[in-house]
Amino acid sequence: MSEPLITPDLVRLGVEVTGDKHAVIAAMADLVASTGRADRAGLQQAFEDREAQFATGMPGGIAIPHCRSAAVHEAALGLIRLSTPVDFGSKDGPADLIIGIAAPEGSGSEHMKLLAKLSRSLIKADFVAALRAATTPEEAAALIREVVDPAPAAPAATGSPATTDQDSTVGATPDAPVLLAITSCPTGIAHTYMAAESLEQAAKDKGVELHVETQGSGGITPFDPDTIKRAQAIIIAADVNISGRDRFAGMPLVESGVKRAISEGPKMIDEAVAAIHDPDADRVAGAASAGGSSASTPASGHHQVGWGKRIQQALMTGVSYMIPFVAAGGLLMALGFLVGGYDVAFVSNDVATKFSLWNLPDAQTYQQNGADVLTQYAGLRLYLGAVLATLGGLGMSFLVAALSGYIAFGLAGRPGIAPGFIGGAVSVLVGAGFIGGLVTGILAGLLALWLSSLKPPRWLAGLMPVVIIPLVTTFVVGGLILLFLGRPLAALMTGLQDTLTGMTGTSAILLGIILGLMMCFDLGGPVNKAAYLFATAGLSAGTEASWQIMAAVMASGMVPPLAMALSTAVRPKLYTPAERENGTTAWLLGAAFISEGAIPFAAADPLRVIPSMMAGGAVTGALSMAFGVTSKAPHGGIFVAFAIEPIWAYVVAIVAGVLVSALAVTALKQQAARSRKAAGDSAVETVAA
Repeated sequence: MSEPLITPDLVRLGVEVTGDKHAVIAAMADLVASTGRADRAGLQQAFEDREAQFATGMPGGIAIPHCRSAAVHEAALGLIRLSTPVDFGSKDGPADLIIGIAAPEGSGSEHMKLLAKLSRSLIKADFVAALRAATTPEEAAALIREVVDPAPAAPAATGSPATTDQDSTVGATPDAPVLLAITSCPTGIAHTYMAAESLEQAAKDKGVELHVETQGSGGITPFDPDTIKRAQAIIIAADVNISGRDRFAGMPLVESGVKRAISEGPKMIDEAVAAIHDPDADRVAGAASAGGSSASTPASGHHQVGWGKRIQQALMTGVSYMIPFVAAGGLLMALGFLVGGYDVAFVSNDVATKFSLWNLPDAQTYQQNGADVLTQYAGLRLYLGAVLATLGGLGMSFLVAALSGYIAFGLAGRPGIAPGFIGGAVSVLVGAGFIGGLVTGILAGLLALWLSSLKPPRWLAGLMPVVIIPLVTTFVVGGLILLFLGRPLAALMTGLQDTLTGMTGTSAILLGIILGLMMCFDLGGPVNKAAYLFATAGLSAGTEASWQIMAAVMASGMVPPLAMALSTAVRPKLYTPAERENGTTAWLLGAAFISEGAIPFAAADPLRVIPSMMAGGAVTGALSMAFGVTSKAPHGGIFVAFAIEPIWAYVVAIVAGVLVSALAVTALKQQAARSRKAAGDSAVETVAA
């Protein structure tokens, strides 16, 4: 390493900053950039993007704005000690110690280990007190160098190695509880290791044996399998999905975000110890590692997750598993119409019963409106189209059953699949459609989940998930739909379809606006999926209204990634290098109707990006409905143009929405950039003074 991570010129003490945390971040970016280690504008934006994910204020009056960015040329640590604390989002009050961590985008693991050591030390009261007592920049820089130096001179200030399976066994008795903990934050630089240190210190104080796996930027050294076998419970403190979760299937679980582990480490250790002896404690979902049984509740293992949230998660599971049926079935049908024309509907019913490779329809003649529709050449083409349409129709016929079955699976695991699928089929039989599928999926999942919680005799336990639960749940839910709920749900479905079919003029445009807003609100989240489910489930009706709704939904969903791609191309200086790269990719994602292509932008700056995207989505949805655009394909964006009519109107609606969103988000980001520059200039003048 050519330069130490921190030098006296990266320290400012007794600074008075006028403004909020954004002014402090601007001052930190200027401090690091003044040493030539980073580009000021890019670094400030990277700090701000990280802060937007969640606040970096920590207990004890500390804030750690940090980032990994291409704007950083050489890793650096900056320290600003404020005269007047500034709010950085910590529950216990504002922060006066601001430590900025700037790492290059391609930082090696050695850098990450050193930064992890610093993060661990910030949990220690004596180290933080020493930083506050430092009287010169040289003294403060020396304190931090003692922590992050590869061969530290002050062992008392260092944490244990940052990327290995950590042991906290000091003070643990031979019969002490054995716990595991995994910590992970979005960037894997600071909070990951601070949470680990907090839990380790709490475990030592309580005489508990704790092993910690930090899943951070410095890499992961997994737990030893023997350690997992000895463990009695696990703590997962993470703000991102952790890897290797199935290693702990069936283990008692305490789960939270990293900030809770930092501020409430002792309490989480107590909760984990209590969970060891609590038969009703949350457990890690998945197949149990011993005994060969399987956990029946995928939703279990989420700390204090309410029933509303669990049902919402199950609904999203159902939608996610249903989409492949929609995509395969819908696109096959659309291709059938493309290849054979709309007369394929007239031929499709006979494909399975009359035709085969040994009996091509060269001599068959079909009549439609009194005219022959087959010749030798046209017959082969029509037959191929009919094959595609038949396959697509069969795929689409599974929509409601798949939706219901996988909702039940989301709630109850494997025992819920069969009752859910059969319940969905019953819903189709009685005419209840996708509304009935939603109801049967939830009912089947809840009943199967309750039956799974019973404690049967040992001789019966093996039959419960594969025979008893599916049998009883199918009988109860199917019977309820057939005898009681089917007719009311069918009437509701019919009324909904009639209402949509009758929507014309202003009411249809209003529906397009609502669908456009929903598609652009959370970009693949529950609201987006609800609008998409509404559109795709209606395709089975095969009406003009259902095709118009599908077109409005797909067109609106294409707007966010295309708008962000356009904004990054027109005003690249408003975005980080990583965002500009995402913008390049977003062109293709938007064209293919993958709304999730805009998620990185929305996550970094939700208050500016999401309203801008919703504005464009509303415009596109309204224009699509006003033009009467129809889509017989449920997915594919511009690549299924053959299934969209009129295609010119579809393109006009999308272009209009993209322009509105791109202009809005660009204007809002320019205003924010000017505000940050003004605050930064004020802060720099204060620091210089």
